Amino acid sequence: MITDNPTAWLQGILTERQCQTGTLHRTNSDGLLELVATIGVPDHLLPVISNIPFGKGIAGAAAESREPVELCNLQQNLGGVAKEKARDTKVSGSLAVPIFSSDGERVLGTLGVGMIQPHDFSEEEKKSLAEEAIKVAQAWES
Repeated sequence: MITDNPTAWLQGILTERQCQTGTLHRTNSDGLLELVATIGVPDHLLPVISNIPFGKGIAGAAAESREPVELCNLQQNLGGVAKEKARDTKVSGSLAVPIFSSDGERVLGTLGVGMIQPHDFSEEEKKSLAEEAIKVAQAWES
């Protein structure tokens, strides 16, 4: 399902977590995070998030740090990682996790979710999204 219809798969992830926005990026041959699927992101931001360098924005920070990146209230605090235009999403609570290769050596991409209301993601929520990232990696590597 992930590879056949990534947008439908992403919608399921968002519904389960009561999130309104989501992105799925895959690392391309140029080392950029290339947008695979998105839900709830305004059209005028799509060119900005279509190809993201590691270290830039929330997804890029998750890829570079190899750790989940969370912002409780993006509308009030960019957390040193989000760009000003990220506020155009109207998202407050945001979480992005890296997607690792099965050997853990490479970052294959990132999976991100967002909520309109401020939200401090729990360790369980972070773990759950990271488990979904493992499923993505398995689908991409099969």
